[in-house]
This record gives sequence, C-alpha cells and structure tokens, in this order.
Amino acid sequence: MQIRFLFLSFLVLMMNSLFSQKTAVYKTVGNTDLKMAVYEPPGFDKHKKYKAMVFFFGGGWTKGSYAQFKLHAAWFAEKGLVCFLPDYRVESRNHTTPFEALKDAKTAIRFIKQNADRFHIDSAKIIASGGSAGGQLAAATALITDYNEDTDNLAISPVPDALILFNPVIDNGPGGFGFERIGEAYLKFSPLHNIRKGAPPTLIMLGKKDHLIPVAAAEYYKTVMEKVGSRCDLVLYDNAGHGFFNQNAKNDNPFYQETLNEAERFLKSLGYISAAK
Repeated sequence: MQIRFLFLSFLVLMMNSLFSQKTAVYKTVGNTDLKMAVYEPPGFDKHKKYKAMVFFFGGGWTKGSYAQFKLHAAWFAEKGLVCFLPDYRVESRNHTTPFEALKDAKTAIRFIKQNADRFHIDSAKIIASGGSAGGQLAAATALITDYNEDTDNLAISPVPDALILFNPVIDNGPGGFGFERIGEAYLKFSPLHNIRKGAPPTLIMLGKKDHLIPVAAAEYYKTVMEKVGSRCDLVLYDNAGHGFFNQNAKNDNPFYQETLNEAERFLKSLGYISAAK
C-alpha cells in the first residue's frame, strides 16, 4: 500500500513538472469566482496555435470536482492539446439547479474562445468532453440554444467542434436522468431531444451495465445523429457500469486506458491529434 502511495505521489509530482498548469477566473457570480485549470503541452510554444479540449466533471449537477479529469487533461496535453478543466456551480456548494450548470458550461467555452490569443489556441478547434452530467453539459453546449448567462457575449458561439462523451446523461426527458429536477423544461434542455443538422461529430463511450443510462438511449442518439447527417461513434464496454472510465485508487482500471485510447483514435480521425503522436 505504501509503495502504491509513493508511486502515485511521484506520478503527481512528475505531472506537475511536465505540464504547465495555470488557473483562470472565467466568471464571477455574486461572491463566487468560477475558475478553470489550464494544462499546456510539454514544450509549449507561444508562437503556435493549439487545438483545445474542455472537460466537464460529473456528479449529477449536485456535486463533483474538476479534479475528476486531471489525468485525462494531462494525457491529452501530452498529445499536443491545451486542456481546460472548468469548475461550475452545483447544488451542494452553490444551491443551484442544472440550468445554472449549463449556463456556466456555455460561459466557459465562450471565455476560452474569446481568449484564444491569450491561451494560444485555435478557437475553431475546440473539443468538449465530460462524464455523466458533465457529458450532458458538453453535449448541451453544442445542441441547446436556451440557458445563456445574461453577462455572456452572445455573439460568441458556445458550440464546440467535436464531442467526446463518457457515459453522458443525454436523455433528460420522462424516464431519463434528472427529469424529476428538470421537468417539462427537458424539451429545451435534453441533448437527445435537440439534435439537429450540423451537430458536431461525437464519440459516446458507455458501459453495458450502466444503471443510469440504457444502452438503447445511446443507440437511439446515434440513430438520430446519423439521420441529420452527423457522425456519432458509439462504443459499448462489456461488464462496465456507470463511471467505468475513471481511474481508481488502485491505478488498475483497464477501462481508463481503453477509453483514453478510443478517444485518441477518434481525435486522430478528425485530425485533432497527429497520427505520429
């Protein structure tokens, strides 16, 4: 146990030395500053423009931390992407609803685009990603037109150019996740009910034993996406439940690396990551 702890501590220290990590306040609501962590690739060159990836943590819009995707951000930064981990308002800390969470997610992407020169990124090459409710937020930034913060510059689109979704709660309608909190507003909130022509290419990864997201819902999402002419790759994992993609305390979850590899293949197919990497 002590050896494992020392190894993980060494891994964290090594990550801190390899990746330039910064924080930025992207939004202030009352007395609350919402921040995002920024991971820059090794050998970061300020004369280049990088592609970017934004991760939204899960937790049912009630809890959670941006730290959920720290390892993912480090992995994709090593592949040459500038990665962002935004915090957003949740019920347990901020006494807010899922609608405020979506407003924050949209603000975060608008902030990144508005500050593309500051972060040395290409604002037309942004991937949004997330797990569970964070996956819903990522998809909703692409598909939902409502729920924009009054202080946002609405001339800037919050729509990302690709989506990587880890067991996302894409159906918020009757019988779907969160309907008891969202109610009839699902018609303007649920990604599944708002798929339209021009939806960004999407990768969905889902465990076949997920107790929150039926495989049938993901399959239907893929069908609707393809009907409007958008790419939707659906990868299902045997014997995997909800949250299967997270690394565990023992550092031995095979799905963690498998899903990273799948996401990398998807991004290579879109030209976001060089095939040589």
